[in-house]
Amino acid sequence: MPADVLATQCNDPDFDDIWQELVWRGHIHVSTDPEALREALNAGPITYYCGFDPTAPSLHLGNLVQLIVMRRLQLAGHRPLGLVGGSTGLIGDPKPTAERTLNTKETVSTWVGYLQGQVSRFLSDEGENAVRLVNNLDWTAPLSAIDFLRDIGKHYRVGTMLKKDAVSARLNSDAGISYTEFSYQILQGYDFLELFRQYGCVLQTGGSDQWGNLTSGTDLIHRVEGASVHAIGTPLVTNSDGTKFGKSEGNAVWLDPAMTSPYAFYQFWLNALDADVIDRLKVFTFLPRAEIERLEKAVAEEPYKREAQRALALEVTTLVHGRAATEAAIGAAAALFGNGDLAATDTGTLDAALRELPNTTTSPDAPIAQLLVDTGLTSSLSDARRAISQGGVYVNNDKVDDAAATIAGRVLPTGMAVLRRGKKTLAGVFVE
Repeated sequence: MPADVLATQCNDPDFDDIWQELVWRGHIHVSTDPEALREALNAGPITYYCGFDPTAPSLHLGNLVQLIVMRRLQLAGHRPLGLVGGSTGLIGDPKPTAERTLNTKETVSTWVGYLQGQVSRFLSDEGENAVRLVNNLDWTAPLSAIDFLRDIGKHYRVGTMLKKDAVSARLNSDAGISYTEFSYQILQGYDFLELFRQYGCVLQTGGSDQWGNLTSGTDLIHRVEGASVHAIGTPLVTNSDGTKFGKSEGNAVWLDPAMTSPYAFYQFWLNALDADVIDRLKVFTFLPRAEIERLEKAVAEEPYKREAQRALALEVTTLVHGRAATEAAIGAAAALFGNGDLAATDTGTLDAALRELPNTTTSPDAPIAQLLVDTGLTSSLSDARRAISQGGVYVNNDKVDDAAATIAGRVLPTGMAVLRRGKKTLAGVFVE
């Protein structure tokens, strides 16, 4: 995140304290002793952490929720620790249905670097509460198996571990659970203990599906150190129809622009349903309550204007990719539909946009009618010729008048073309 974006962020002064704002925004699903935690947050700066495992080369939207919570706490004066799990990433927390595929140590080490770079972009590295990045491999690598079992494992009861949601779900599945993944909660608990000892860390945040792992740490610290510490579990963000948010045909929405382009990222938010958009604004933006309530009224009274969706897409894409990339995505979207200059559109953004559409790669003199068929804009050549003769086909926003016309001379210097049928049906053409 660019420094100028960080500099504009602030918590809403209309709330009495950070806890009240976190609750209003829907960031708190479960927590240890809410009143005691609220008092601790109001009493003065505390140190808190959230962990991110490098099980992929990028963070995704679920992780973005945690990064925003961390940033809000930092804006309230608290001290963040961003943990990227060089050791826990070698194992992975238990998935509900099956064992994770173990990545090589070299792969995980590389991904640690990627994720550390992403985490650091969302949190300020200046001032007395600058973010500190930590890697749990630093304290687990020197730990022998005997030391692990004697010094850490002895504080855990198997009966309690079996009751954790992630473990019980796997025990009741056909896949079962390995000792490796069963032990994950001990490693995460040990992380909290080490951070408590090294930095005085007294709060861990994470998704509510991680609650068993979060309380593993609070329980361990209580047993070993006799201290009470805290955990926050944020709600799992789902769509109004109950489907998992941020997933489409098994593909996550990533924060890395090479994995999810800024254009695709912007379009994802722009397509938010009316029933979901206000909750998204609360969770994923720094817009104040008054502005979100105004947008909520706009959704109710003039939903066709999609003002809330445009605000959401602008705010979150700027948060993740910066203002320039966001403006390029907006410009590309306008140009695709004839409201901008395709030739002046950023090449990389236009390329990403066309690859999100049905597309085909073709020769420089391919018939436009055939391209309509190849991209699925028409069902047959006769349908394609009829669409052209009716004046409903455009290449790079110029109408095609001849049913026998080819793509020659109509392609942008970059070798790309936007094929459009009617007002809204688009496809991409790449000429080789």
